[in-house]
Amino acid sequence: MTHTFTRRAALALISAATGTAVFAQDSAEAPVIQDISMGDPNAPIKMVEYASYTCPHCANFHADVFPELKANFIDTGKVYFTFRPVYFDGPGLWADMLARCTGDSEKYFGLAGILFERQAEWSRAGSQAGVAAGIVSVGNQAGINEETVLACLQDNDMAQALVADFQANAERDNVQATPSFVIDGEMTDNMSYASFAQLLNEKLGE
Repeated sequence: MTHTFTRRAALALISAATGTAVFAQDSAEAPVIQDISMGDPNAPIKMVEYASYTCPHCANFHADVFPELKANFIDTGKVYFTFRPVYFDGPGLWADMLARCTGDSEKYFGLAGILFERQAEWSRAGSQAGVAAGIVSVGNQAGINEETVLACLQDNDMAQALVADFQANAERDNVQATPSFVIDGEMTDNMSYASFAQLLNEKLGE
């Protein structure tokens, strides 16, 4: 399914997620969004994943493919991996805001793993309050207290900056679905670990 975002739609998404009216701000005032990455920045292959925290296929990738990809290519210095969240809905935005509460890339990926593992529980809670409670529960599991989680979720400046960053990246790379991957600048569909390994080894000349 194709999703497109306008500035108005982005602000509506943030309002729905936070329950607060928000307004466009001068870009000079917006927080600077840093890529969330792991591995050696000098690795020969650069790989970017575009994923939504509410996408079941993305959860499957992180359960079935990512652990082997990390062990055999990222941790060995062959691939520099960047994770870029896609916001197709308010809960997906909230989930990323929770993960960024840690302020640390390594801890971010740990929280991302819990969010994907418990996706069916919190993302399909049936109400905004239920989703919020589920995300707070995930934060608690990761050692983040409720007050801190709620403060992160209610940071409208950060929410606007995240959506703007997502829009720019998704439009540049023509992201149409999740999960999608950009490997050394080329868009690649989701695959099995064996298919990813074959592609990466070919690029490495192995």
